Amino acid sequence: MSVIEFKNVCKDYQKQQILNQIELQIQPGEFFGLVGVNGAGKTTLLKSLLNLCEIDKGSIYLFGTQHTNHNARAHLAFLPEQFVPPYYLTGENFLAYMAQLHNHIYDYDQVKEICQTLDLAVSALKQPVRDYSKGMAQKIGLAACFLSGKRLLVLDEPMTGLDPKARAYLKHFLLKLKSKEITLFFSTHLLADVDALCDRMAILHAGRLQFIGTPAECCTTFAAENLEMAYLNCIENVEVD
Repeated sequence: MSVIEFKNVCKDYQKQQILNQIELQIQPGEFFGLVGVNGAGKTTLLKSLLNLCEIDKGSIYLFGTQHTNHNARAHLAFLPEQFVPPYYLTGENFLAYMAQLHNHIYDYDQVKEICQTLDLAVSALKQPVRDYSKGMAQKIGLAACFLSGKRLLVLDEPMTGLDPKARAYLKHFLLKLKSKEITLFFSTHLLADVDALCDRMAILHAGRLQFIGTPAECCTTFAAENLEMAYLNCIENVEVD
């Protein structure tokens, strides 16, 4: 059974077709990257999956359950692109609250370990999140997802705001998650991260998935030596209505 399945999904916004006949399956334990230019519809696709916006046509399933059923989201953790934690909480308060929402035991030793993994100072947990930098806020959001114990992680631009050191730490941690049969579905502009992390990828452009396959297959399909050139070859040959 697929962890995620899109069947003929269509979505219009202000008379413009954002998603056009999206067909996609993501398997258990798969790391899947969704790439596209700004405004391509990546965030809309993720919001549709999470039932944060209605689709106009088609069906979406999570673990075989219709996405409109709230139980379908019981096994996932989500981090939005523009993540802003509640300003009135400390970092520790936020993580404890998220653990409660995820019905997961709050373990301070695990919290410290994940903070170190993400290069977030443990002392920052005592600070109010309103004093956090953008990168620190992103790290505390990622920490909440990783501490949730969920089988599916849905991350919208997870590298946003992270410095090169934190990005390297995050990629190393994500690669370790592969051995734990965690499924990862994330959107990104960073093709190097897709190449390093993903089993498969999709290119969303002009409302359609123009390619689905491995990064290596993408290079072969579009006759390119690297993923960046393959991506450009893909989207430059697409007619936009």
